[in-house]
Amino acid sequence: MSKNDSRLSTAFFSLLFTYILAFLFESQVFYSLADYYDIPENTNYMLSAILAHLAGLALCGFLPGSFLSARKVILIATSVCTIGTIPFFFYSPIWLLGVSLVIGSFVSGCAVAAWGYYLKTCHAKGKRLKACADVLIYSNILMTIFFTTSFYISPHIALYLCLVTIISAGVCAYFLPEPTQDENVVPVQETKILVKAPLTVLMVFVIILTINSGLMYQVFNPAFSTFDYLDCWYWALPYIVALLIMRNIPQKVKRAYVLYVGMGMIILAFMMFMFMSLSMTEYFLVDTFMLGACGIFDLFWWSILAEILEYSKRPTRIFGFGLAANVLGVLLGDLLGTGMKEMKLPDERIAVVALSVVCITMAILPYLNMLLVRLLKEHDYLIDLWQPPEQEENPGEVPVMVTSNVPLTAREEEVLSLILKAKSNKSIGGKLFISESTVKTHVKNIFTKYDVSSRAELMRKLLNNNAEKSV
Repeated sequence: MSKNDSRLSTAFFSLLFTYILAFLFESQVFYSLADYYDIPENTNYMLSAILAHLAGLALCGFLPGSFLSARKVILIATSVCTIGTIPFFFYSPIWLLGVSLVIGSFVSGCAVAAWGYYLKTCHAKGKRLKACADVLIYSNILMTIFFTTSFYISPHIALYLCLVTIISAGVCAYFLPEPTQDENVVPVQETKILVKAPLTVLMVFVIILTINSGLMYQVFNPAFSTFDYLDCWYWALPYIVALLIMRNIPQKVKRAYVLYVGMGMIILAFMMFMFMSLSMTEYFLVDTFMLGACGIFDLFWWSILAEILEYSKRPTRIFGFGLAANVLGVLLGDLLGTGMKEMKLPDERIAVVALSVVCITMAILPYLNMLLVRLLKEHDYLIDLWQPPEQEENPGEVPVMVTSNVPLTAREEEVLSLILKAKSNKSIGGKLFISESTVKTHVKNIFTKYDVSSRAELMRKLLNNNAEKSV
């Protein structure tokens, strides 16, 4: 894929995600319109919209992971969202506004999951972190402009901007490129073993950590409601700055340590909320630490999901399920915060719950890193702290040459190196996190390439080659 293809993919999803953030998902534009039309707060339209978006993210993963299906989903979704936005310009029945919001949230969730296909095919491996960062940065900048327009000028002008945005996203989607060839992926049998454990733990981590995002909506935002005139433009600014910093950190600097900095920022935000007065200074401090941490962690799991796509024939499922975990965490935090507020618990107790959530995620993080580093060894957010100790060489052994003129794949090289250490197929599978049958396939391929029929014959051939080279 060309650079223009990746730019078009980034432009499409930035516009789609702007529309979702600015209008469908806990948005200032919708709430301003709700106030304008006197929509009662007890309608729970926003809760229904979040549930619908969650369903769209999850269900789209069951569609075929092909170009045609992804493109159809995206074009249908942008068309439905465009039509569903129009009733909000008029004094439409409240039920029609609610139905439009819920349907738009569902199909936009499907479109987000479908973009996983283009994230894999239009963006080269190793460059997807910057692609995810660009999408999050551009969409949040546009969202901030829409929020400010809604608060200071008119919610209908902001809604018009949302409509133009989703139409523009549909135009970009129409021109999204079709891949010229099938992508190479790890065999399905091997993929399940490679991906299942790290993806499951990642989703659990995301759900637990983003509970704090939901609590933020229900606890922080109401507490600082007197600063709405600041919130509409400053709220996402620390998030954008954090993304810019993380995007441009030199590649040799591991971002893994920054995750612990992000944890500390969340802890500081809740500690300040507990012990400081609700002043403008506290608002800036709490929002800066909390949203800055959100930027660090959002880019972490978005970029991890983007690289895991390499191992799947159904990228829409991986991306959809991964971001569904994010939305589910926010939803659980919303419900938890609402429940605690209805119980009239003091803010200090709510902050303690949030700190407990952070402690749980800090305990999960090392194990998550260990699982992910086995799958994505060179990812910028990961650091390999579990390298096995090198085995001491036996001076009496003749060194065996692993390399040869026979073209082996990278995986076959790994299998061969373990064969030469007298490891069994089962042991090799355990070390490389692949199935035993997959190991047998690699061994068979190695035998064929070296024109041997057994491990003993392979060893003799390599030893003889090594001896000849020594002479």
